[in-house]
Amino acid sequence: MGAHSARHLRRVLRLYLVRSGLRDVADAAELALTELVANVVRHVPGRRCRVCFLLYPGGVRVEVADGCPELPVVAAADTLSDGGRGLVIVAAVADRWGVAPYADGRGKTVWFECVSRAAPLPARIR
Repeated sequence: MGAHSARHLRRVLRLYLVRSGLRDVADAAELALTELVANVVRHVPGRRCRVCFLLYPGGVRVEVADGCPELPVVAAADTLSDGGRGLVIVAAVADRWGVAPYADGRGKTVWFECVSRAAPLPARIR
């Protein structure tokens, strides 16, 4: 997993969101996805993960799963530090986020959800 992979994942996510009428959450979802992928690149041995986009009426859930048992921690980053803000950014741009450790302790799934603020038009106006 590297910068090229993150760029490709962002493009795919934006395509899904725009085609599903969720354009208003695309920027936030792309940013949060970028931060989770950066965490994989920085903290997961072998940089391997699985990414899943789950569209639902009015929103999207993005999951990034890896085989590293170490759970992410929201760090109080030094203002001059190059890193340590990823999960703070995810929390700021997503409506919900969390971590689900695997029952066997061999990895985890970090996820976030972005909910559309755009109210759907009534059926008779569409």
